[in-house]
Amino acid sequence: MARLRRRETARERGVRWLSHYSSAQSILVVGDGDFSFSLALATAFGSGENIVATSLDSYGALTRKYIKAQSNVVELKNMGAKVLHGINAKTMKGHTYLKMRLFDRIVFNFPHAGFSGKECEMHVVRSHRELVKGFFGNARQLLRPYGEIHISHKTGYPDIEELASESSLAMVDIVSFQKQDYPGYNPKRGDGAKSNNHFPLGDCNTYKFVAKRNGAQEERACHCYICQDKYVSPYFGYASSLATLGVGNAGHLAY
Repeated sequence: MARLRRRETARERGVRWLSHYSSAQSILVVGDGDFSFSLALATAFGSGENIVATSLDSYGALTRKYIKAQSNVVELKNMGAKVLHGINAKTMKGHTYLKMRLFDRIVFNFPHAGFSGKECEMHVVRSHRELVKGFFGNARQLLRPYGEIHISHKTGYPDIEELASESSLAMVDIVSFQKQDYPGYNPKRGDGAKSNNHFPLGDCNTYKFVAKRNGAQEERACHCYICQDKYVSPYFGYASSLATLGVGNAGHLAY
């Protein structure tokens, strides 16, 4: 009953949710393939005005690779989303549009450095690590003080916590990733002649990170503006803005 009341309160405030994400958060989606993930969010929110959706590919390459990319981009723009192309996860903090903005949620689903050999070959492993490390370093600079960085990947991702720590990020949660939670989302291979093909996800998780505070982590009382409950988080101080902090699935501040 308590959870239901919190949900009802959130709806009364006009906040719409899809899994971990809400219309009250400013969201940057990195490397979105055919833009179907961003479109799933915008559709659930009834607007894309809080979303910046990006692809590594140019618009021309995108439309050649993915059958639905053009229609997805058009729909996102019609819903008010900002769509950017040619955005490299390892250098994005210097992009003209992005460098002037900060985000509550930065999302990178299934980062992949390309098919340059077998996944077990060391040069391929290094490429994937460099991509994730570069993403963390750049995303850290675009994150609001109480924001989160989310990476979704197959379970057992090696060294992800270590790579995040190198950019002064701390992992605060691991949750199962379920494709069906995002209606219309279709992960793509993204490279080669089979770019538009789906790939089997198998068991996947979403890994959540926050920026480390200077010095020791200090426990402070946080305040939830939806249910008016107080609780203690090792990462956040007093919550001052619903729009900045967002609200968790149960109606609480997400952390």
